[in-house]
Amino acid sequence: MGHPLTWLGHASFRLDTPGGKRVYVDPWLTDNPKCPDAEKTPERVDLIAVTHGHGDHVGDTVALWEQFKPPVVALVELRGWLASQGVEANMAHAPNKGGTAVVDGIKLTLTDAHHSSSTPDGTYAGEPAGIVLELEDGFSIYFAGDTNAFMDMQLIGRIYQPDVAVLPIGDHFTMGPREAAVALELLGVKRCVPCHYGTFPLLHGTPDQLRELAPGVEVLAPEPGETIEL
Repeated sequence: MGHPLTWLGHASFRLDTPGGKRVYVDPWLTDNPKCPDAEKTPERVDLIAVTHGHGDHVGDTVALWEQFKPPVVALVELRGWLASQGVEANMAHAPNKGGTAVVDGIKLTLTDAHHSSSTPDGTYAGEPAGIVLELEDGFSIYFAGDTNAFMDMQLIGRIYQPDVAVLPIGDHFTMGPREAAVALELLGVKRCVPCHYGTFPLLHGTPDQLRELAPGVEVLAPEPGETIEL
């Protein structure tokens, strides 16, 4: 069974799981300049996961919940803010770092991330997080969220042993290729999907730069709207 992952531009992804669930991670669609028009109005949303409160990650979460009513998993303070915006409150979907929420056989574990986090209206949103998604068949993907490289990525690799890492590489607001290459070394991961690059001129890191700096890693770099098999 494959694990189709579709890049929706910036840090937004759609993942189709072996159990037939359609998962959106950081679904910034409507105002995302790199999200293809065909992807701006999803036909189905079975689960949403949000790494932190910034508008380019929370994105369309509230509107998608209003339309599809999927479970929404985010760090407890951010999840509380989403509830204040109309998303049905559910403490089972509001873990903190090191905690795991289980939704229909999919495990979502929050990890550390080094960044900042507030909601679009300025509300404190807890801390930013990464998310390890363990799918129904045990395959796991580490979405680092917005972060720089940090030594405790060794712990994420040791504890969760992700099969693939989704890392930001754009620089400026997150790590660039130089730090991402070290992050891959710390994680011990041999397959990487880069993101958070190319959306705006400031986000100038490229997959080719990462390939040059991490020669032992398979860098899978789809175009926005393209689906790859993990």
